[in-house]
Amino acid sequence: MGFINKISGPVVIGEGMKGSRMFDVVKVGEEGLIGEIIQLKGDLAVIQVYEDTTGLKPDEKIETTGLPLSIDLGPGLLGSILDGIGRPLPYLATQSGDFIERGIEASSLSKEQEFEFKANVHPGTPLLPGQVIGHVPETELIQHKIMVPPDKEGRLIEIYEGVHRAESVVAKIETKKGIEEITLSQSWPVRVPRPIKKKLTPSQPLISGQRVFDTFFPLAKGGTACIPGPFGAGKTISQHQLAKWVDADIVVYIGCGERGNEMTEVLNDFPRLMDPRTNKPLMERTVLIANTSNMPVAAREASIYTGITIAEYFRDQGFNVALMADSTSRWAEALREISSRLEEMPGEEGYPAYLSSKLAEFYERAGNVLTLNDAESSISVIGAVSPPGGDFSEPVTQNTLRITKVFWGLDAPLAYQRHFPAVNWLTSYSLYADDVKEFYLKVDPQFPELREKAFALLQKEEELQEIVQLVGPDALPEEDKLVLDTTKRLREDFLQQNAYDKVDSYCAPKKQFFMLKEILEYHEKLMKDIKQGKKLSELKDPKMDEKLARMKYDKGI
Repeated sequence: MGFINKISGPVVIGEGMKGSRMFDVVKVGEEGLIGEIIQLKGDLAVIQVYEDTTGLKPDEKIETTGLPLSIDLGPGLLGSILDGIGRPLPYLATQSGDFIERGIEASSLSKEQEFEFKANVHPGTPLLPGQVIGHVPETELIQHKIMVPPDKEGRLIEIYEGVHRAESVVAKIETKKGIEEITLSQSWPVRVPRPIKKKLTPSQPLISGQRVFDTFFPLAKGGTACIPGPFGAGKTISQHQLAKWVDADIVVYIGCGERGNEMTEVLNDFPRLMDPRTNKPLMERTVLIANTSNMPVAAREASIYTGITIAEYFRDQGFNVALMADSTSRWAEALREISSRLEEMPGEEGYPAYLSSKLAEFYERAGNVLTLNDAESSISVIGAVSPPGGDFSEPVTQNTLRITKVFWGLDAPLAYQRHFPAVNWLTSYSLYADDVKEFYLKVDPQFPELREKAFALLQKEEELQEIVQLVGPDALPEEDKLVLDTTKRLREDFLQQNAYDKVDSYCAPKKQFFMLKEILEYHEKLMKDIKQGKKLSELKDPKMDEKLARMKYDKGI
């Protein structure tokens, strides 16, 4: 046990802490505020406290638990709403009302909820780390698999089917250390990646039904993407759409420091949303982590580790997981504040010098992997970035771009034009296009070729706009007038998508190909006629224009 020596915002210096270890969880002060040791200097320990430190005084006691910051993983996670350190918010509300009292401890799993456990192994079976021993029908959508913890292996002695709680013993195994128990749940330190057998090259796209993402800038399952953009450009609604429509089995949505009203929208909307693929509540396959900008910054820093650990747990069961982090800029700001309290040498714009390595540690936990139980599964990470004033040259955006392989750059002028998703097709890119090419060739062999043609036309439009601003559109040759006409159709009828329209909210890959093919075939037809000396104004067909404009709302395509 130690004592408080100094307090500086969320950082507490404790003395008499000799024998403590890095990243041990401690209880600070008379109320037992939850904190974590982040530096050790002799018998002094630097502690980041995950709760408000107002009222703490020097010489109050500090007790170490001897354990790292961990989260309980097991049945009951799906549908839950947790804070940054894994405490369920509905439970905290019953304990302390609308304002969370300090020092409350709570497991991420309910201690009262019961589950029907069914075994699929028999006594005498040799068990390896990560092996599935049974399952729990947690929701109508997900069979929750119960696994041997990654640090245990041995021979199964007993297994108990029936109704159990999360902390109940369901099996006993004989290991080198003796007889050990396996419960429905397991605990795992959030800063330690869960082990895997092998990382695999991503080969399948994470289909979102959003044309600008799937056709132009695809994200592979197990890949990483960032969505940077200024205020009002549509980062949050883009992530909502992705969470709703991506073809992942499990969605983990982390609000790591966004404004309270944005997180409130998530908390209000997600429980009411129906999963479009199953017509079941979307929350049946979703975990929400709510950490708003008015919550303690240290908890904001921990929230993304809590979220990625939950994602890894479901990945280990063989599920494909999509993780949304909104926004990593707020998480980086928490790092900056804690670093300044520690009086560390600042890097660019006051961020700590280790910002890039911290971001890399987070994003590298994504991936398409072979799990310990030989299942192929993935975690796809999509992080929103909120650069001040939309300045993409600032450190968080630049360091994120060095790590992620997909850049969906949101553009303020597009957002002001009500063009959503406001993804700038000239600055955005995907490095997974070649990895997932086989998938699109199976949709149709012409798909990659049409994508390149559309890109070339949009690039040509950008070049022509400079001429148009000088001499006006009427001075252009007929071929260039057609390019501007076609790219307008690409922008308004293909790239622009209505998230609130029942039909246009989701567009399957086959429909995306059909729409692109119709637009470009019409372009080629008109181009042939123009090259024979005809004028664009004579060739325009209003009925065809209307047909192309209404394709996105056609259920039959």
